[in-house]
Amino acid sequence: MAHSDKTLDLITLGRSSVDLYGQQSGGRLEDTASFAKYVGGSPTNTAVGGARLGLRTGLVTRVGTDHMGRFLKEQLEREGVDTRGVVFDPDRLTALVILGLRDRENFPLIFYRENCADMALTRDDLDRAWIQSAGAVLINGTHLSQPNVYAASVAAATWAREAGGKVLFDIDYRPVLWGLTGRDMGENRFVADPAVTERLQQVLPLCDLIVGTEEEIHILGGSTDTIAALRAIRARSDALLVCKRGALGCAAFEGAIPDRLDDGISGRSFRIEVFNVLGAGDAFMAGFARGWLRGETIADCCTFGNACGAIVVSRHGCAPAMPSWTELEAFLARDAYPLRLRDDTALEQIHWATTRRRAYPSLTVIAVDHRSQFEELAEELGVDTERVGRFKGFALAALDRVAQGDPGFGLLVDGRYGFDTLAAAADHPYWIGRPIERPKSRPLAFEGSADVATELAEWPVDHVVKCLVFYHPDDTQEMRDRQERQLLRLFDACRKTRHELLVEVIVPPDMPVDAMTVARAIRRLYAIGIHPDWWKLEPVDDPAAWRNIEAAIAENDPLCRGVVLLGLSTPMPQLIASFDAAAAVGVVKGFAVGRTIFYDVAREWMRGAISDADAVDALAERFSLLVEAWRKARAGVGKTA
Repeated sequence: MAHSDKTLDLITLGRSSVDLYGQQSGGRLEDTASFAKYVGGSPTNTAVGGARLGLRTGLVTRVGTDHMGRFLKEQLEREGVDTRGVVFDPDRLTALVILGLRDRENFPLIFYRENCADMALTRDDLDRAWIQSAGAVLINGTHLSQPNVYAASVAAATWAREAGGKVLFDIDYRPVLWGLTGRDMGENRFVADPAVTERLQQVLPLCDLIVGTEEEIHILGGSTDTIAALRAIRARSDALLVCKRGALGCAAFEGAIPDRLDDGISGRSFRIEVFNVLGAGDAFMAGFARGWLRGETIADCCTFGNACGAIVVSRHGCAPAMPSWTELEAFLARDAYPLRLRDDTALEQIHWATTRRRAYPSLTVIAVDHRSQFEELAEELGVDTERVGRFKGFALAALDRVAQGDPGFGLLVDGRYGFDTLAAAADHPYWIGRPIERPKSRPLAFEGSADVATELAEWPVDHVVKCLVFYHPDDTQEMRDRQERQLLRLFDACRKTRHELLVEVIVPPDMPVDAMTVARAIRRLYAIGIHPDWWKLEPVDDPAAWRNIEAAIAENDPLCRGVVLLGLSTPMPQLIASFDAAAAVGVVKGFAVGRTIFYDVAREWMRGAISDADAVDALAERFSLLVEAWRKARAGVGKTA
């Protein structure tokens, strides 16, 4: 059904907000202590959901010229949503919604939308040519509640039809947003009101697809009898009508409305424990649209929508819970699922790995996360450790000089001495890694709070958690058990706090190593349930060792981001020579090297032999040499192939 001459599949129009989701469930919103920040707003969620399913989506909305508005735009761009229709409003704030998980049936909502940015959207904000570049436009009921947003919605729908596009209508009825309930009743889904019905029905002649819950069908049709309401809608529109029925799936109607909902077209439905019903309808719309705009049968469209809704009701959040196409295919390929779907570790791993923030075809990192080495150097030279923090700032300056804004570069730095550098790095587009382990600990111990999840909850979500473990697959049972318990705690904490994890494996120097040692260690960690986003490994010259490592990762986690090489103070010429063997291994994405780059420079600067500028120059020169050597090694592999 999508048009081959269209550059986008779907543009959604309407509300866009920041959702602040209560992180405690089973209690009153009054007793919720902390909140997670997500993208929100029905059409915005659907744009994200559609993009994850492979549709080329765009969004038309307004956001405030504030931190929350910038967060929405940045996150949408990470999701692959075209944001040229997102207008920054200097006079209004971005809308907020506070959401709670009271029990399995009650999900309190407070909408902070007084004179909010998205409700100030006007027809003048729309780019007609861009709207007409899409195969379809989605409008929703909330943005029919005020004259200016009504006019914008109708204009977008009219222009889309003029260009041969389709119009999707998500009824999206929230009585509180029409002023029909108290502000503390945001979760109320139905209040009968003839004026609302009349307003919603005005857009029916423009629509090709209309989707709503039974309650939303009631308000659109003007009757609490669902069949009667559907027939009232059918009298005003030839659109495909889809009634969402929760756990029963949905019923779709192409022509005349039968006497029973069960006589409509339906796909597979899925019995899943409801953890959070919010966002399920937006996920349904994304799934149904994915099928409908790609010419699938209506039954298959229903199945896609039902499956997406089922997946989202099992999770925390709306937009972040939306499945990817890879995930949806994996879900539909199976016949059995746990009722508590979020306990399905295989599906959760696919979800995590296919919805991460950014792709990294390559990654080259300057590592200054060392703590004990800097402390020892400061003690040796008799200088204050305050100088350590200053020096780490030079590493960021050197990185920026070499990277020139390329997000395929990164910085690995600690919070103990490098906190100011971490804060400064937030203003750059680079990958940021941060260590969690206590230096030189074996068995593994963590810095900071005794509860690693509590520690990570204080870290920005874009900080990748780096953990070095001195690990050998032939460790004693006691040593292995203690270290693996720590790694499992860390992995669980990372997932719950939404941080990526880099596991650095170094074989203890007093233990034997062969071509299988590191691969065996990797397989063991996968076997106990740890799936790092990244591995950081020692460079080796043995091609057989690299083949074994690559096979271990490919067999256990084909979606792993890859491997970066560590340096271990290896002299520059020797480290560069090791790149040739590693560059031929597809899973190796680059390096994260520290002492080879910084140690001599740090010594000279800390003893006052070179200036600040000299230190930055030297760090940049050394880092650049490694970057160019890595690129040359990679290019050489390509020429050989």
